[in-house]
Amino acid sequence: MAGEAGERAAFLEMVLANRWNAALLERLPGLGLPDWWLTAGCLAQSVWNARHGRPAEAGILDYDVFYFDPETSWEAEDAAIRRVADACADLPVRIEVRNQARVPLWYEGRFGVPYPPVTRASDGIDRFPCAGTCVGVRREGADFTVYAPFGLGQLLNGELRPNRALDIPQVYAAKTARWTAEWPGLRVWGW
Repeated sequence: MAGEAGERAAFLEMVLANRWNAALLERLPGLGLPDWWLTAGCLAQSVWNARHGRPAEAGILDYDVFYFDPETSWEAEDAAIRRVADACADLPVRIEVRNQARVPLWYEGRFGVPYPPVTRASDGIDRFPCAGTCVGVRREGADFTVYAPFGLGQLLNGELRPNRALDIPQVYAAKTARWTAEWPGLRVWGW
């Protein structure tokens, strides 16, 4: 891999080798979700599967779709969730659709720490507890946009380093424990 362009190309190749990622990236652009990203474990774990010589879809629990809509009613988010579910009903995977504008409404109650307001979907990606998994991909026409605020190097090298954007060391510990059990070649840095 030569530089940023090589990392991006390698990352996209591994992500798209997962047929469910590829299907979602084909379908999501037509669903009218504002500022959407396919993100989180389905991307990182597709990379780790490639690095570990495993099937592209192995060990992936769900596929996360973030979007940003200033309309924060549950009804509006539920309509988006149903739209994605209807368009992807034939895919045998769990798809989690979340309006990032709504996350500050429930996050503290679930995780015990405040979640500052967001102004775009990528704000949610910026706050994942593991820096290397802060990635998102979306398709725009024939092109893909990759969002990786910490770059792609940590992810491609199997390095799990904390992102302290939120004070959630317990979430980081739980995630890295699951990930290293599933992908033992990953290297973990302490919180």
